[in-house]
Amino acid sequence: MAGSSLWVVQLASLLAVGFVLGPVEASVGDVDPHYRTCVKECRSTSIIGSKIISHCQSPENDSTPAGSSWYTQEPLYTQWRQLNCMTDCRYYCMMQREEERKSGGLSPVKYHGKWPFICVSVFQEPLSAALSALNLLMHFTSWLSFFLLVNYRLPLRPQTKRTYYEYTGLWHIYAILSMNAWFWSSIFHTRDIDLTEKLDYSSAVALLGYSLILALLRTFNVKDEATRVMFAAPILAFVTTHILYLNFYDLDYGWNMKVCIVMGVVQLLAWAIWAGVTRHPSRFKIWTVVFGGALAMLLEVYDFPPYKGYADAHSLWHASTIPLTYLWWSFIKDDAEFRTSTLVKKAK
Repeated sequence: MAGSSLWVVQLASLLAVGFVLGPVEASVGDVDPHYRTCVKECRSTSIIGSKIISHCQSPENDSTPAGSSWYTQEPLYTQWRQLNCMTDCRYYCMMQREEERKSGGLSPVKYHGKWPFICVSVFQEPLSAALSALNLLMHFTSWLSFFLLVNYRLPLRPQTKRTYYEYTGLWHIYAILSMNAWFWSSIFHTRDIDLTEKLDYSSAVALLGYSLILALLRTFNVKDEATRVMFAAPILAFVTTHILYLNFYDLDYGWNMKVCIVMGVVQLLAWAIWAGVTRHPSRFKIWTVVFGGALAMLLEVYDFPPYKGYADAHSLWHASTIPLTYLWWSFIKDDAEFRTSTLVKKAK
């Protein structure tokens, strides 16, 4: 499973860079006086150039007073789409300002921590949202292939009718957490609001923490249930506390970055050392994933504005994880076959 090391470091780097850059409010674009003046005038007049912002014409354009009754609150679906006065004004003022900058020969800048993406319907970052959905689909189809392999194609234990592979259940949990993380990644890139941000980050941290547990259990070949609990309990306690801290106390991006990097590096070392010592039959797949992930991380380091308003470095990172996910699950299936073959021979 050395291949997982790469995927994990990829995820850690994504979280680290995303948590540091994502929440920045005072970006170059949103401190621009022209942009701020545009937003202010838009909210008061509901007009940007020749465009009329319909949401700014309603009396509840931005938000409903905190003490108002529940039935006067803005509908949940409207909150989800964020189609209120402030959101529309920011978007259209941003696009207008970028056109002015482009005419003046200036390069794009970030607004409220994000590049100026062209929205498609409700999708704020359509390409990243679509690629996140494809990653989810890749995990689902790969997990389904793994499920069919261990339950129907490989021999089962004659007494219990369970799989010989000792880590089957752990990989099922891994698949669920992975699909959950990519689901919320897709939602977050569709609409970036406080709720979707926390769900996206929390899901990613949960996946990273569980991947650390799985890495330690597999690399140390832990099979006894009591010992597995001893390995997992402190990590689960820490990850749970960390997620609660981020959601209900302080969304501290710097601290979260450190936590994610440490968990990622530990997994990297565990898988790398294990691969070298055991000389697993599919170690070349592991090394390919590790090398490919290292290259993909460069996309997070060398950020660039979205091409044609759609494809930025982060979206390309999402694209790179799709083939790596396929290769990673290929290794998992190879590991299941390898362990099952070994155990069947011992049983004879």
